[in-house]
Amino acid sequence: MNVLVTGAAGQLGNALRRVAPGFIYSDIAGEGNVFLDITDADSVNAFVKENSIDAIINCAGYTNVDGAEDNPGAAYLLNATATGYLADAIKSRDGLLVHISTDYLFGGEPCDAPIKEDAKPSPLGVYGLSKLRGEQLVLSSGVKHVIFRTAWLYSHTGKNFVKTILSLISSRPSIKVVSDQTGTPTYAGDLAAMILAALDRYTDGTLPYGIYNYTGEGAASWYDFAVAIASISGNTSCVINPCRTGDYPVRARRPAYSVLDKSLVKEAFHVSIPYWKDTLEAFLKSVEK
Repeated sequence: MNVLVTGAAGQLGNALRRVAPGFIYSDIAGEGNVFLDITDADSVNAFVKENSIDAIINCAGYTNVDGAEDNPGAAYLLNATATGYLADAIKSRDGLLVHISTDYLFGGEPCDAPIKEDAKPSPLGVYGLSKLRGEQLVLSSGVKHVIFRTAWLYSHTGKNFVKTILSLISSRPSIKVVSDQTGTPTYAGDLAAMILAALDRYTDGTLPYGIYNYTGEGAASWYDFAVAIASISGNTSCVINPCRTGDYPVRARRPAYSVLDKSLVKEAFHVSIPYWKDTLEAFLKSVEK
């Protein structure tokens, strides 16, 4: 099966490369990746046809949440329009689209219980709205699809919260971290494994198409996450203080609670999802090595 991975220079793209080097990896600016401009419909259609692509894993996107407020055109182009091009192109080959979405689809409606896939979206800003539009384009295209909504991704590559905290606690006597936003940390390698499991089910004809939540198990605030990073890494000399979202004004509003319910993906794929802190511990041990 010929599989195209878009956005290959990102965290999830690199995580997939570690476990599936035989896929075709594309990104406009990524070193060692095939050049493909996914914002050009003709280029996408030609590439998919010429390379006999059977499945696309769309990891590409405009992920600068604050930047999206000032550049809505760029956010919608990558998160929505380009997603529609990919859906149409792979549908022409009767193939599969695996699309990565986000917990930022929610936040506008207050909640305090894990959010199920059929909950009404309520994005707070341009990023979430553009990702919602991307999902809508996938659904309206009629393409065979699996959409994985995820959150708080970290990995060995790229810019992420774990690497930022490790740097800060090793160089400062104290830091402040937001304690009134709750979600779930997700290791990119775990999501990559979930995607491969979906591709296996597609190959044997048993893939349950649809939208699924996939993050680590459990819930944490950013403060909880930071404290766990410091504790597990053994760097406790830096004092980590909790603060409120309002103490650090940002351009885009963040969901106060965006924990995603994973019951559906566990039932449909017969998978167990590791608790976020257990995965974090294993990740940090691998970083030390």
